[in-house]
Amino acid sequence: MSSDPKILGSHRHLQIPFPTHRLASTALKALQVDPELSPLVQRHFSIISASSTEPEERAQVLQVEYQATTNRMLRVAVNSFMEGLKLVLEVMEQLDVDVLAAENKASIKSP
Repeated sequence: MSSDPKILGSHRHLQIPFPTHRLASTALKALQVDPELSPLVQRHFSIISASSTEPEERAQVLQVEYQATTNRMLRVAVNSFMEGLKLVLEVMEQLDVDVLAAENKASIKSP
């Protein structure tokens, strides 16, 4: 599959912030397991820092780059990714200790 921009004309960059590097890494591992169903869509995952001054081990933004041959293929792929992301976030919210701790801190600070 070629990554020539003329062939893969539609593209989208998504950045999803997480409270910690561990949660961003967990989401990446959970989401990258499912391959793209179409050979006409390419996807690349990475974890980046919110700012250029943060060290890489503190990076907590999941970045997903999509390229597809058509806008329709891109829309279908991104919609599918969003469904998977929603599921991962719901599981984290229900089961992950870090997320529960962050919610408790936020509720304590709120008046």
